[in-house]
Amino acid sequence: MDRMSLMHSFVTVARIGSFSGAAKTLNFSGSLVSRHVAELERQLGVRLVNRTARSISLTEHGVRYAEFAARILKEIETEDASISHIHDRAEGHLSVIAPQWIGSLDLGDAMAAFSTAYPRISVRFELGGLSDRMYDFLDSGFDVALHARDLRDSSVRLRKVAALPFVLCASPEYLARHGAPARPDDLADHDCVVHTEEPTWRLGQGRAAVQLRVRNVVYSSNSHLALRKAAVHGRGVALLPQTVADDDLRSGGLREVLPQIGVPERPLYAIYGPGEAVPRKVSVFLEFLAAWFKDHRPTTLHLLAAPADPRPDGVRERDAS
Repeated sequence: MDRMSLMHSFVTVARIGSFSGAAKTLNFSGSLVSRHVAELERQLGVRLVNRTARSISLTEHGVRYAEFAARILKEIETEDASISHIHDRAEGHLSVIAPQWIGSLDLGDAMAAFSTAYPRISVRFELGGLSDRMYDFLDSGFDVALHARDLRDSSVRLRKVAALPFVLCASPEYLARHGAPARPDDLADHDCVVHTEEPTWRLGQGRAAVQLRVRNVVYSSNSHLALRKAAVHGRGVALLPQTVADDDLRSGGLREVLPQIGVPERPLYAIYGPGEAVPRKVSVFLEFLAAWFKDHRPTTLHLLAAPADPRPDGVRERDAS
C-alpha cells in the first residue's frame, strides 16, 4: 500500500482516538482504516496502537510516529500548495534555449523586454547546443526551446510565435561584376554565400516554389552576421534574415536578388513540455513573444508574397550548380 495513505489514516486515528471516527472523517470503511494501521505497523516492525474492546491508545512508538507523520504530511501539503501557487503565477525560473543563428535576430531584444516586463521571473537564455532530438532540451533543464523548423513529436508541444522574413541579396559591386540573376536557375552561375546548416535554399511561392541545393558555395558560416559581412564585401549572393540585412538594404550596401520571386517566411516555433497544465511562466512567455514579434515586424523594403504552399508537391527541387 501507498505509505502516504497509511500515514494519513494513522494520523487521523491518533487525532480522533478511534478507528470508527477516523473512518467517518476519511470517508473510508472502518476495516480499511484498521488495515492501513496494521500495514503501517508491519512495515515499521513496531506496534503503534494498543487496541482494547472499547478504546485505543498510542504506544510510545505510536506517539512519536504520529508526531513525525503529522509533520511530514503538513510539509507535503504546504509544499504542494506552494508549487501550485508558483505554477499558476508568473514567477520562478524560466530557462530558454535556441539555435545560435536565431540569436542573431531580434530574439535577444525580445528576451530582454520579457525579463523587464516580468521581473519576478528569473530568465536563463542560452544559444547553441540544441540537440536534433528536440525533446532533449527538457532533460537538460530547459522549459522552452525555440526553433525555425516544424516538429512532430508527441513527447513535446509546439506553438508558432512568429514568422521570420528572409531576403536573397548581394552587393551592388558583385551584381555589377556578375550581373543580376533573372530566375532561380541562374544562381547556378553565381557565387553563393551559405549558412552551414542551410545547404538548400527555398525560393518562390506556392506551386512555383523551388528548393535549390546550392553547390557553388564560395563562403559559408554558421552565423548570419558573418554571412552578411561577406555579402556586403561582394563575395556573392546570400540568403539572410531580413532583420540582419535591413540596414544594408536601406543604405544600398545590399540589393535584393530575384525580388519578383521572393523568399518564403520561416516560422519561429516555441517547443515546450507535454501536459494539459502549462506553467503560467511558460504561457505568459509564449504570449509575450508572439505579441513582441508582431509589434516589431521589420518594415519590408521589398515585396514578400503570401506564405509558401505547405504541400510537398508545391515544391520543385533543383541544383544550383
